[in-house]
Amino acid sequence: MKSLTKHLFFQIPARMGFENITSTVQELVTESGVQEGLCLVNAMHITASVFINDDETGLHADYKKWLEKL
Repeated sequence: MKSLTKHLFFQIPARMGFENITSTVQELVTESGVQEGLCLVNAMHITASVFINDDETGLHADYKKWLEKL
């Protein structure tokens, strides 16, 4: 069974930011040689989150407004 574990680190310049990691994850899946199965992406920090959604500027603005209300 093939598998791959990678730890990715991101420097977000502000208190809140959005980072599209789709191409990075796609490259890692290709590198792994895995043809089918699951791809788990997990934020390993309590103040981080992973959102899977469309990468649209309007959504970014909506998320920022929503997160500021929390």
